[in-house]
Amino acid sequence: MNDDIWIYRLPAGHPVDRDLTGYKVEAVDGGIGKVDKHSNEAGAGWIVVDTGPWIFGREVLLPAGTITRIDPAEEKVYVDRTREQVKDSPDFVRDKHLGDQDYHQQIGGYWGDALRF
Repeated sequence: MNDDIWIYRLPAGHPVDRDLTGYKVEAVDGGIGKVDKHSNEAGAGWIVVDTGPWIFGREVLLPAGTITRIDPAEEKVYVDRTREQVKDSPDFVRDKHLGDQDYHQQIGGYWGDALRF
């Protein structure tokens, strides 16, 4: 697995000084929901996206490396994945995402292997 998938890219910026909760999330082909929770921990960054009614209120964990841009003025986070990739992603398991290395590797592997656009 490529650990870089958990690192915020330089052009996107590291959101150390801002709370992304509530920001809209845009895939390359349209909106996918809003940020429910996020981590700006160096080397282990991620956002949890609440997809709302789009895919029946499912939550999705996106590693920081999928983020291409954060627009504080519009309160939007842009990711370089498609809506289909988000829809097909592994289930977000709230009680595993912080301490379970196997789960972390599964999620990182899926997003690291998914084609970027």
